[in-house]
Parts: sequence; C-alpha cells; structure tokens
Amino acid sequence: MRADHLARLRQDTVDMFYHGFSNYMKHAFPEDELRPLTCGALTRDRNDATRIELNDALGNYSLTLIDSLSTLAVLAGGPQDGSYTGPKALSDFQDGIAQFVLHYGDGRRGPSGAGTRARGFDLDSKVQVFETVIRGLGGLLSAHLFAVGELPITGYHPQPLAAGVESDDPLELPPIAWPNGFKYDGQLLRLALDLAERLLPAFYSRTGIPYPRVNLRTGIPFYTNSPLHRDSAAPGGQDERAEITETCSAGAGSLTLEFTVLSRLSGDPRFEHAAKRAFWEVWRRRSEIGLIGNGIDAERGFWIGPHSGIGAGMDSFFEYAFKSHVLLSGQEAPNAARSPNRSTSTSWLDPNSLHDPLPPEMHSSDAFLQAWHEAHASVKRHIYTNRSHFPYYSNSHRATGQPYTMWIDSLGAFYPGLLALAGEVEEAIEANLVYTALWTRYSALPERWSIRENNVEPGIGWWPGRPEFIESTYHIYRATGDPWYLHVGEMVLKDIRRRCYAPCGWAGLQDVRTGEKQNRMESFFLGETTKYMYLLFDPDHALNSLDAPYVFTTEGHPLVIPRKKGKGARQARQSAKMGQAARDKGVSVTYRKEDFTNTCPAPAPVEEPLTGSSTAARRDLFAVSRFTNLYNTPNNHGPMQQVLVHDNKKGLVTKYRAASNHSIFPWTLPPTMLPPNGTCAAPFRRVISAIEFPAGDAESSLLSRLGASLEWYTYLGPTVKNLEGLRLQLEQEFSSEHGEYVWKITHVGNTQLGRQETVFFHAEHVRHFRDEVFTAMRRKDAVDIQVLVNVTPPSPPPPPPPAPPAPPPTNLSTLLALRPPEHPSAPPHLGSGLPNNMLQGQDRDRDQDSNLPPSESLFRNLLRAVTSVFDPSETESPGTEDENAPRTALHTWEALASVGPGAYPLPAVADTCLPGGPAYNSRDPVSNFPWRSVYLADRGCDSPLPESAPKEHQVIVFRRGGCSFSHKIKNVPAFFPDRNSLQLVLVLDEADDGDGDGDDDAADHNGRQLPRPLLETEQLTPKGMKRLHGVPLVLLRVGKGGYGLFENALAVGMRRKYTMHSQGLIIDNALVL
Repeated sequence: MRADHLARLRQDTVDMFYHGFSNYMKHAFPEDELRPLTCGALTRDRNDATRIELNDALGNYSLTLIDSLSTLAVLAGGPQDGSYTGPKALSDFQDGIAQFVLHYGDGRRGPSGAGTRARGFDLDSKVQVFETVIRGLGGLLSAHLFAVGELPITGYHPQPLAAGVESDDPLELPPIAWPNGFKYDGQLLRLALDLAERLLPAFYSRTGIPYPRVNLRTGIPFYTNSPLHRDSAAPGGQDERAEITETCSAGAGSLTLEFTVLSRLSGDPRFEHAAKRAFWEVWRRRSEIGLIGNGIDAERGFWIGPHSGIGAGMDSFFEYAFKSHVLLSGQEAPNAARSPNRSTSTSWLDPNSLHDPLPPEMHSSDAFLQAWHEAHASVKRHIYTNRSHFPYYSNSHRATGQPYTMWIDSLGAFYPGLLALAGEVEEAIEANLVYTALWTRYSALPERWSIRENNVEPGIGWWPGRPEFIESTYHIYRATGDPWYLHVGEMVLKDIRRRCYAPCGWAGLQDVRTGEKQNRMESFFLGETTKYMYLLFDPDHALNSLDAPYVFTTEGHPLVIPRKKGKGARQARQSAKMGQAARDKGVSVTYRKEDFTNTCPAPAPVEEPLTGSSTAARRDLFAVSRFTNLYNTPNNHGPMQQVLVHDNKKGLVTKYRAASNHSIFPWTLPPTMLPPNGTCAAPFRRVISAIEFPAGDAESSLLSRLGASLEWYTYLGPTVKNLEGLRLQLEQEFSSEHGEYVWKITHVGNTQLGRQETVFFHAEHVRHFRDEVFTAMRRKDAVDIQVLVNVTPPSPPPPPPPAPPAPPPTNLSTLLALRPPEHPSAPPHLGSGLPNNMLQGQDRDRDQDSNLPPSESLFRNLLRAVTSVFDPSETESPGTEDENAPRTALHTWEALASVGPGAYPLPAVADTCLPGGPAYNSRDPVSNFPWRSVYLADRGCDSPLPESAPKEHQVIVFRRGGCSFSHKIKNVPAFFPDRNSLQLVLVLDEADDGDGDGDDDAADHNGRQLPRPLLETEQLTPKGMKRLHGVPLVLLRVGKGGYGLFENALAVGMRRKYTMHSQGLIIDNALVL
C-alpha cells in the first residue's frame, strides 16, 4: 500500500476517534458514556438493577475518559501528518488526566483526595469486577505508564522537577510539570490502588474465585456466604433476593495483567496473588480433555452448564494465559510478604489470608506459558472442527468435546490475533479468514452467526463497535507484513464511517442486516477499536517496535512492568541466580515441549512477488466464501446495473442492483493484488456413509435414535449397550497415522460426536458381524489377559475421640474438602452399569497426568479408559453386598502373541466376560473365567520345571529376562493335553524391574512399546525332543509387583481384541471392548 494512501487511512482513523471523543467531552463528560444519536449522556440505571448489560460496566466514574486516555497517548506518538496527532493529542491526554483528577481527587487521604465529583472511587455503584478491572483499572495504569515515560510517546520526555530525590513510597513520585499547569506525581496510580482495594472484597470466597460483582462503597453485603461476613451478620440483603454467584472463566481468570502491574508499581502484593490464584483455580477445574467451561459458581467452584469454546465467557482466559507469560518474562517472583497498610479509603483487606500461598512455580512466566500451550492444544483438538466447507471453532461440550451449539460469536474474533502473538501464524491466518468473510458479507460482525442456518442468529445480530476483529487483523499484520490486512482494515474503517456515523459520535448497530443504530457509544470503541486501527495504519509507531515485554490487555490498554532504574545488568545477574536456585529446588523455570510452538516463525515467502500478498493467493479463499455464503451475497461495492421495477403507485421505476456477487474479499482489495492465474481449490467433497442395524420393533428403533442405547462411562466417548435399531453415520477422512483413508463415526443415532470421541462396542455384540458395511476383524497380534485376585479389606480404624468444633476454614486444602462429592467436570449420563470405582480410578490418576501436555495426557487416558475403566486393572467385582464375603479385584493387561517358528495359536476358549458386560455373572465372578490353576515359575531359566507344573496347572507364569523365550518353553516338561493341563504361558515384563539380562529386548523396559515375543526355534522338551503338543506363549507388561498378584490369583482368562471395518476401510474411532 502506498505511503500517501496509508497516511490518508491513518488520518481518517484519527478523525473518527476525535469525532467520538470530542462529542463525549462536550455532551456526556463526566458521565460514563455518550448517546450519539441524541447528544446526551448515558448513565447507570439505578431504577432497574437487572439491567446488568448497562450497570455492570458503568460505574459512574467517567468511564469513556478512562478508556480513551491510552488511545490519546498512542495518537500523541504518531506522525504529525494531521492536526490531531502529536502535540494536539498529547495536550488532550494531559488535559484528560487533569480533568479526571479534578473530579475524583489525587488518591491521597487528605483534602487533595476529594474531587468535585467524588473522593476517588467512593461511589455507590454495584459493578462487575471483570469490567471494572479491564476498563477502569487497566485504563488508569496504562495512562500512568505513558505519563511517567515507561511506555513510549514520541517527542515526550518527562523530566521530574525534583530530579535525584526519590521517595521510599512507590505511590509518591517526583512531580512532572506539564504545559497546562498540572503536575503529575502518580495521581492515577494512587487512584488505581483505591479502585482495586474496593474490588478486593469480591475475592473473599472459599474457592479463591472472585464473586462477579461488588459495590464500590459497601463491598459485598449481598453475598451472605462470603467468609468476609463470618464474624458478623452481613449488612443488608435480608429482604433482597439471593444474589447470583455465577461468574465466568474469562471474568475470574482475566485479572492477572492489571493486578500484577498494580502490585509491582505499588509494592502491594495482595492484588497479584489474588488474581493469579483466581486464574489457577479456574484452570485446575478444566475437564479431563483440557477444556474450560463458561459459567462457574464462585462459592462452590462448580461449572454451570456444559458449554465450552473460545467465545463469550471464555475468550480472555486464553488471552491472559499467554500474555501473563509475556508480561512476567524476565521478572522476579512477587514479594510474598504483607505490604504496609497504605489503604487510601477502605479497611485493610487481604483475601489471600484465606488460602495457602501459591507455590513459587505458579507465579512464574513459564507456568502461564504451559497453561497456554495445554489450553491451545485442547482447543485445537476438540473445539477446532473441519467437518464443514472450511475449518472453524465450534462450541462444544466441556467434558466430551461433542458439538454443543452451532454458532460463531463475534467475541471469538480475538483468537486469531492471540494465535499470531503466540507464533501459531498459519492457524491464525486460517481462522481470521472466516471473520473477514463475515465482515465483508454484513459490513460488520454480528454478535452470533448461525452455522446451521448460514445467517445471523435471530435477535442477536448487533455489533456495538467491538474491537476483536480489527485487533486480530492488526496482530496478524504485525506477524506477516502482508498488505492484505491493511486492506481489511481499510474495509472496516470505511464500513464504520458509512454505517455508524451519528451527529454526536459513533453508534453501534442493533442489527447488522438492517443498519438500525443503537443510541450508545460503548467506551471500548474509543479505547480499543480506534486504537488498533490506528496502530495498523502506523507501522512505524514506537509501540510497534518497542523492545520490551509489554502487552495489550483485553481492553486494549498497553501495560508493562518497568525495569528498575539503573539496575539492568545487576537485575539480570540476580534473575540468573534465582533461576539456578529454582532449578536446584526442582521448580520449573523453563517450559519447552517439542510438540508446542516455542519460537515465532518468520513470515512465509510470497508465492506471487508481483502481488505482494500470500493471503490473496491462498487456494482456500473460495472455501471460506462458500462456508459463509459470501459468494451468494450481492456486491454493492462493485458495478451496478439498472432494472425496471413495477410500482403500484408510480408504475415502472428505475432501480439499481449489484451486477455481481462477492467473488473476492475484502471488498477493498485491489485487483492488482490477485495472482495473475489465481485458482481456488475445488470444494472439498465429503464422503458420508450410514449403517443402520435392524430393530426388533418400532419402540427399539425409536429409543436407539433418541440415544437410549448409549451410556457414558468415560469422557472419551459413549458405549453402545444395544445395537437394535441403532444408526451410525460415518465420514471418510485421511489418517496420517494409518497412511490411508479411514472412517470416523460422527453420529450415533441423533447424537453428534466430538472430533476426538471414541465409540465403544461390546465384543459380545459385534464379533459375529461379517457384513461388507460392518465387519469385526479379530487381531492376531494381541489379546487381553485378565486375572481375578483376592483382596483383603483393610481393617476399619478405631473411632477418633470427640473433637471440638472446627474453626472456619482458612486454607485451600480445607476449603476444597467442603465441596460436594461430585466431580466438577463429570461428563453427562454417567452410567451405573459399571462399578463406581472404575470412574474413581480415573480421578485418582488425574493429578499424575496434570503435568503432561494434552497430547500425552489424553493418550494415557485413552489407554487407561480401555484397560482400567472398561477392563479395569483393579476393579472390585460387583458381587454380594455381604460385608463378610471375600472381595475380589480384576486386573487386565494387553498381551502380545508370539511369532517365529516356535509360535503356536492361542487356545480356543470363550472370551472372559467384562464386569457390567452383557453376560457377566456378578454373583460368582470366578465362573466367568476358564482357568483356575496357576504355577509361578519365576524366570525359569536354570532347570526344567517339575513334571506336575504343566500337568496340574492351566497357566504357567514366567518373569521376563535371564534367557530367551524359547529357552523358557524348553524348560516346560512334556505333557498330555487335557482341559486341566497347561493351556497358556505368560511372560511378565515388570516395567520398573529394570533387570533384563539375557533378553534381546531388555532395552524396552524404558516405557517403549513392547515387541512381540520371538520364538526363534521350534518348541522343544527339556530332553531336546520336538514338542508334540505346542504351548501358546504371550508377553505382557505389568507394573512393579505384578508378578506377585498371581500368587493370589483365583482365576485367569483371556479376551480377544477386534478392529471394526466398513467397505474395506478401518473405522478409526470404533473400539471393541
């Protein structure tokens, strides 16, 4: 894009900002927002407390001015190619701060702390914590950092009047004289502290998750269960209805940036600790598949509803995970000591006293990077979907990953920009195309767009001036330098000027289709939308080349933790020493995984150098247009044609209509940027198949379609308990693991599955199928070996002596024990067909996997689900309820069949029934097993076994190692086979044993996949004769002590393994139990 054209766009953006800001200062200040259609002020609705869409953000503290200060600072640092940038914007920035201090005081306790409107934030306003932090607190802190020179403004070099004199109080700064006569000495920082202290009561919850709302004057009298009120009755609220304690992941977990900067600037650690605790409390409640939910109860810590995604209610949680990593990079750990009581207006409160301190590693930059990587991996695995014309991010079930709602919301448009910041540039470009096409179609982003209906969700079609789309466009442009994004920004700018202009500002759109306007200019329009647009068109701005770990908050306010003056080298040395000390203590200070993006990639080379744009040359552009139905939308920005239309009153009249539909986007893209022979890929052709099993009657068919034949024993997917009338829908896709196309089950009955869900079938139901469209093929390489053992119940402990009443809980572990027993992320419809401890075993192992990235953790969980849930490695048999009856446990391992000249087929016995399976006898568990006698032969290498071993025992168990598999078989005496003689030889690989001498495969003790055991010679007897009756041998890996379990074995069984196929292709997500 030519420099003069870029300068014109930059000036149009400045004019847009000032049209809104000047009218706000003229018609609405000092109220919160502006009514652009009627040129008046918009304030809180004190007569209707239920209008939370208004009252949550508007705190009666000149919100739009606070939100606009950092944008004025950005404009002040721009080139003076217009009358409003440079000195003019700087003057308005300084005047705005002076006006705010005049109305709200300077944040001190004395007379100067009282303004003409209020003393600080001593206001009777019940506001939302999240909105107040990101708009009010973030705006104050960012303006303060610009005012003192920690964030750059070109040409502004603040010089304190009392140079060289520093106060020990970080809130008292040497004054900086401005041309308007105002002396800035940290007023905004002190006011920020006052505001944050008034928010602290919201953090007095038993979970560490903040309550959603707080009164800036009275605190939280409406949350009567808060520990803040445990010593006295909560004031008020007796006659009011119960206050909602539901917050959201974004609202609770997106406070770390603002609160951390405030703590570091003020020397008061309360805020940083509280915000980080809230973040980690939300994160640790993620589901087994790594997804966070939307609504969460601040008092009990339970998820409210199953919804998960990247949009409203969850968006900025992901953002703050990564940006907290950036902000904290190179920083020391926060001060854990209690800061001196410098409270400006409220009583001293520290909600951190309710909980144990966070461990040092949870304060680190790397901890947040790990959280981001794991969250992104789970989103990519379960939320990202490509089962349509073009990939998009769905809304899925938190516990299972099943598609939940079929819409895209405008708040999710932030995610491509976050991906670009985190180095996931290709994914960012792909994701941003959907929002670009939607904007091109509607000249704005509707709040919700229905994928199913291919149109705006009825009644939810507004666009209030949101910044998320232009924010992502800005970040991707900074990452790629592709001029295509400048033209996207040009489209946004021109569409806003054309559709949202009002006499006194900029109006939001109530309906993007009709152009109906709202009589409200939200503060974020000036605070974010215009800021990102200006920075997009000013690539040489000082912020765009700032070499510091600064971030934009979710409200678009730049923040940075200042480096200590004159201590750069020393601080670096100290940080290095701290890092070594942390490593010595086992604290992770570096987080790198090969599967994750650890560095930002260089911009991709342009395929068509003459066009200058890689995005314009992408072959999937038509797929995006098809997905959003843009290609069927008339292009009103292109050529028009005259048409004669009959009017009942006027007769024939001439009207104009678009001569063509949209073919390229954005509509501002010049044809010269298209490749000369540009070709889009052919639309993806989905291959779909359906399998329907016969039903005995109409009732069975109906119940199967409604999902009555499914049970969810695990988050990994449903189990089919009845095939009658069941309908499966399959879709073909290429599998890189198999190197060929496979089938994936996408629907079971009317239930749509998540991308990673598995459908479990009982072998008793499917092993006999030999149909072309549904075939069960038995695996010849592996079986499951099952062992039933006695379990000695622990003797009950003696009853404890009576204890005095316990005091109220004061630490995290005690508070968590107060929860009801159900798991906060339990999947729906947990079946009762299996013993409860099958599911409890999963929860016991959860903590062990919490440190793994989702790819490894999910793989372990899949294995656990197959071997420990359906075939549990330690499952109490659901037998009699008699407490004196013997208790049993079932252990299951996968065993590999032998190969080589000495290999023999496995015995022809019926599969052992699974607990809870169709034919399982729970009254007599031993009756489900074919073999009852076991001989333990240790390694069996030194001498032949006793003659009675194969004659009187059906199973012989060897330890692996010491000699070859063939030698172990040779030491088994000859015998005449009958039903009571030897049927199977088991060789146990105790994974933690570590002693594999004499075994060619001993190196595989390190957790790698076991090979199939090789019998390199024909089977021989101890006398060297060829064995007439061969013995089947299998190798199985057991945990340490697994060999000893066979000493208490009541019975041993075997269960064959199957894979499902359809029309010659494997069904990849069908698993036979």
